[in-house]
Parts: sequence; structure tokens; C-alpha cells
Amino acid sequence: MIGFRGAGMRPRLPLMIAAWCCLALALVLAQVAGAVVLRDDLGRSVNVPTPPRRIVSLLPSLTETVCALGACDHLVAVGRFDDWPPAVRGLPRVGDLDHVSIERIVALRPDLVLLSNSQRASNRLGELGIPAFAMETDRYQDIARSIRLIGALLGRPRRAAALIAHIQAQVRRVSAAAIAARHGASPTVYFEVDPTPYAAGPASYIGGLMTQLGVRNIVPANLGLFPLLNPEFVVRANPDIIVVSRIDARRLGDRPGWAGIRAVREHHLCVFPAAVRDTIMRPGPRVAEGLRALAACFARYAR
Repeated sequence: MIGFRGAGMRPRLPLMIAAWCCLALALVLAQVAGAVVLRDDLGRSVNVPTPPRRIVSLLPSLTETVCALGACDHLVAVGRFDDWPPAVRGLPRVGDLDHVSIERIVALRPDLVLLSNSQRASNRLGELGIPAFAMETDRYQDIARSIRLIGALLGRPRRAAALIAHIQAQVRRVSAAAIAARHGASPTVYFEVDPTPYAAGPASYIGGLMTQLGVRNIVPANLGLFPLLNPEFVVRANPDIIVVSRIDARRLGDRPGWAGIRAVREHHLCVFPAAVRDTIMRPGPRVAEGLRALAACFARYAR
């Protein structure tokens, strides 16, 4: 028990209290006059009226989280690819990861914009007086972080905590059942994000799903979250299973050397309809659905 030795405990007590206060302030810096100040993943303090009434969300997973927390009716615009739940499909589209219409967002008079920390629009929106909260969503643990942060922004922390607990319980059930169904088999998997080929590394959100299911990612962690691979690397790794888009699955055998990969030769390919693939690719509240779809495919080819 470091720091708790006899009389030395009393002088350290104020320091401990201060440390706990700093920890709390990392999430919520202040809450006064009907507003909350939170630090986003760009390290900026963002002042947001609470609860926000007019929200723009520029990332599908963040949009799904807002709706899962019961605030879908406060969305006034979404990103180009945001299509879940169905209630958001009729909302104005104001951009995507690469291009955001600042003018259209300003015209909507939002009191909160949610976006990825990789989208450059956040600084410009801040300069125009529009609270823009940027979040990192590339890792599995970012699911709970994003839900917790959005819950704080919406003034719904208890609902956020309940949602996180529900998701984690679902994930545990799916994970345990999947590992048991394979009877100890631990296949090697290549998850293709893009045919360039970009792959999902172990530290990425998708890599986290693979870890939950007890399979082995052929991509080493030191290559990063979503590395660009030499196609020869995949050939040498010879994965048991490949997760790939429907279009690219048809052409895998045409890539030099890929016809000899076990997964290609035996057609051990996990190919999902677009709606199912979205639940796998989006680090949001439907993660257990995506995990279940992956588990079913892995079990099919791991026997």
C-alpha cells in the first residue's frame, strides 16, 4: 500500500484528493449556468449547452450512439453515410470524413457538432462559435469512451452507463459462446478493410472484435491500426479465413499468388450484406450484432 505509512499518511491525503479531482476534471472540467465543458480527443475544452437541442453528427457510429441514448429527435443533420436507425435517413447530409459543408452546418444553427478527431472541420467550426466535439473511434475501447462522453454532452450519464453495461454483457455472452462453439480451434484471420490492401490491425476496433472472439490476426501489432500491406505478406501468412467485401471476394483468386492461400482455395471467406457489414465496421452500440455475425462465420470455417 504505497503512500500509507504511519504519520506519512496525513500529508499525502490532500494530494490524493487533488489527484481524484484532476481525474474527474479530465472528463468534465466545469458545469455552470446550464452548460458543460468537456475535453475532446483533440485536447480542446469545448463548451456545450446542456442538454443540446440541435445536434449535427458526422460519423455513423456517433449518430447511432446519440439515438441509442434517446436523443435522435435532437439531430438536425448527419453525415453522408449515416443510415441507422431509419429515423435519420431523411435528415440533411452535410459531409463525410473528407469533405464537410461548413456553410450548411452554420445555416442549421447547431449547438453541438459531433465528429471524428481526423476531420479537419472541427477547428473552423470552433472559430465560428459552433461547439464541435471531436472523438477518436479507431479502437475497441473507444466504444465505451464515446458513449460515456456523448452521455455527458447530452446530460444523460446514467443512460450512457446503462447502455455500456448492456453492450458489455452482450459482448461477453457472444464471445463465450463463440469460443466454446469452436472447441478450442483458433483460426488465423485476415480482415481486409480495403483492397489496396489495407487490413485491420490487432489494436484497431476490428482487431478488438477478433480478440474478443479468440481468433488470431495475421497482422502484427507493430504495423499499426489499419496498415497498408504488401500483398505478398498475406500470401506468406496463408490465413485460414478472410473477411472481405462482396465485390472483392470475387477477385481474390486473380491477385498474384492468392489462389494458393488456404482461405481462397477452400473459399473460407466471410462476406456479409452491407447492412450486416455496417454493424461490424462501425464502433457503436450495435457492436454485439456485428460480433455475432463474425462469430457465426468463424465457427463455420474453424472446424
